[in-house]
Amino acid sequence: MPRTELARFLRDRRAGCSPRRYGLPEDTPRRTPGLRREELAELAHLSVDYYTRLEQARGPRPSPRVLDGLAHALRLSPAERSHLFRLAGAGEPPAGAAVRPIRPQVAAMLDRLPGTAAIVTDAAYGVVAWNPLARALLGDEAGVTNLARQRFLDTGRRYGSSSAEEFGHIVVARLRRAADRYPHDPALAALLAELRDGSEEFRRIWESRPVHAPGHRTKTVEHPTAGRLRLNCDVLLVPEDDQEVVLITADPGSRSAHALRHLASHLA
Repeated sequence: MPRTELARFLRDRRAGCSPRRYGLPEDTPRRTPGLRREELAELAHLSVDYYTRLEQARGPRPSPRVLDGLAHALRLSPAERSHLFRLAGAGEPPAGAAVRPIRPQVAAMLDRLPGTAAIVTDAAYGVVAWNPLARALLGDEAGVTNLARQRFLDTGRRYGSSSAEEFGHIVVARLRRAADRYPHDPALAALLAELRDGSEEFRRIWESRPVHAPGHRTKTVEHPTAGRLRLNCDVLLVPEDDQEVVLITADPGSRSAHALRHLASHLA
């Protein structure tokens, strides 16, 4: 455990805590900015001596319970909370449930991409948002409740795609990550049970423990009116919500790009 870095992080974040945000009086003189050690210790339900030793890089390795109390008292963002746990050499406790609502800013971004089909999925591959071009391009595939269910249980209409097998492994890898991160999410548990019961392919891929990092891939889709399209899929992460924005485009000047523009023109 890098005690010096942990101590510095705690001091810096405490100094950035405004007493006013905590309902504490600011009219009394303070030798340093931010909260006093005893104030933060009380908020984190720790003894002042114990917290002081942490800030002086003399304390023992804090438990996840202690770290959770400090993160709450310091009002850390999810990224800062993860950083705190890493500095302390502790495994971060699992989150309660996957985030399913989409941030308004992300939803608004989809409408600013007229030449790009865009879909947002949560950690369990539930579709939480999509733009009109995504629906025109993918049909029912964009509007189904969950892409994992659509892929393995054949729910909704699915166009022919060159990446169907690869996508199956991508789906399972992401669902495995979700199962590790949200072990107490009842909706996720129900989805996994449904997939195991309904798909031998899902069970086989699950046992292979695939690993996949979001990034770029190319696929060919057989669209019922636009014909064969060669498409690029690029993933942007919304890390605090564990969501992914999939941007679907075609190479500039290609027949597929013209076909996308034609589909988009019928949406105006």
